[in-house]
Amino acid sequence: MLTDPIADMLTCVRNAVRVKRPSVNVPYSREKHAIAKVLKDEGFIADFAKVDDEKQGLLRVYLKYTAEGQPVVSQIRRVSKPGQRIYKSLDEIRPVKSGLGIAILSTPKGVLSDRECRKAHVGGELICTVW
Repeated sequence: MLTDPIADMLTCVRNAVRVKRPSVNVPYSREKHAIAKVLKDEGFIADFAKVDDEKQGLLRVYLKYTAEGQPVVSQIRRVSKPGQRIYKSLDEIRPVKSGLGIAILSTPKGVLSDRECRKAHVGGELICTVW
């Protein structure tokens, strides 16, 4: 039984990047779909798609690499965990790696990147950081 499905998704992406796979499949959920959308909008993954199976479905994440074959995602880290939720107000949201990375937050306006949170003037639960 998975206690933290988002951490499982991030671990699957991290492991797939390390072995230079073109894509990775994770069990589908709306929150994972929203996280994948933020990653695509910010340019960290190439694309994603929902794949139907006999159960809940799969989320296929297509990974992105540079022309030299280096992964665009160098590190992806879960911050807020089921045992310890981390919430940030608008004033507490800081740029990740001097703006080279992003923080993904779950807000009342949906799952947003740190840049979108500043534009929308909202804070929320800090899900993960990516750079």
